[in-house]
Amino acid sequence: MKRIVGVRFRTAGKIYYFDPVGFEIKRGDHVIVETARGVEYGTVVGGIREVDDTKVTQPLKPVLRIATERDDEQEAANKIKEKKAFGICQEKIKKHKLEMKLIDAEYTFDNNKVLFYFTADGRIDFRELVKDLAGVFKTRIELRQIGVRDETKILGGIGICGRQLCCHTHLSEFVPVSIKMAKEQNLSLNPTKISGVCGRLMCCLKHEEETYEDLNRRLPGVGDFVTTDDGLKGEVSGVNVLRQLVKVIVTVNDEKEIREYRLDQLRFRRRHGKNRKNEENRKNDVSAREIKELEKLEKQDEKSRLE
Repeated sequence: MKRIVGVRFRTAGKIYYFDPVGFEIKRGDHVIVETARGVEYGTVVGGIREVDDTKVTQPLKPVLRIATERDDEQEAANKIKEKKAFGICQEKIKKHKLEMKLIDAEYTFDNNKVLFYFTADGRIDFRELVKDLAGVFKTRIELRQIGVRDETKILGGIGICGRQLCCHTHLSEFVPVSIKMAKEQNLSLNPTKISGVCGRLMCCLKHEEETYEDLNRRLPGVGDFVTTDDGLKGEVSGVNVLRQLVKVIVTVNDEKEIREYRLDQLRFRRRHGKNRKNEENRKNDVSAREIKELEKLEKQDEKSRLE
């Protein structure tokens, strides 16, 4: 077994694991560690725990020290320097007339490198810009092109739910999101309603996917025929997935009416896949243009380039 401690270097960033050595480290502490980028200042997001050796990427780097007051002051000073660096870089971008949008500037803790994150529609030749910036900052310069999901993760914002964006507050990594998840949750397939601030399919579609899959598996599909506990037979016209209620068209005294039943009041053959009739109805409600837009959003799913 190996003792590890989880460390994060930015808000909602990826969690990296280090050897706590002999330090008594608890959640919320700041630590100094060595990474591929150099010496870094991170926040402990999980206390010391033991895991199997096979689950740890070797070699496991050690925590250099628990951050001192001087380390905290240096980190605060770096944040101030980053704001100034951001402004300088924006001026240089305008000077070189480059079609790029600067998103963030970041100093490594030891000041050995300054990273500038930007977005652009295509490839950018920024070699002259790098030389110009190196002359100003007298240190290593790295310009990293990121996607719109990373841009949104850095800048943050408010989602249609009225809360801060998941990617900015708690999602460590982007997860693949598909149109199938929206279908499973019976959401509108209108691209504007299931895409987030970044213009990609909303990350939160993944949150309840397993729950909806389990609940849908128990229910009959729209168009299926069922037998009710009061002896009536009918066709399913609608379902409430979360409440596990089913609307059934039944015939009573030669007249058709819609009645709502609990799932335990119905008998039916459990389906193994989606009801075809329901799927066709949903497809007919979505234009060919919207389907193409959805497929494009799904294909544009990208991995983070922040780490």
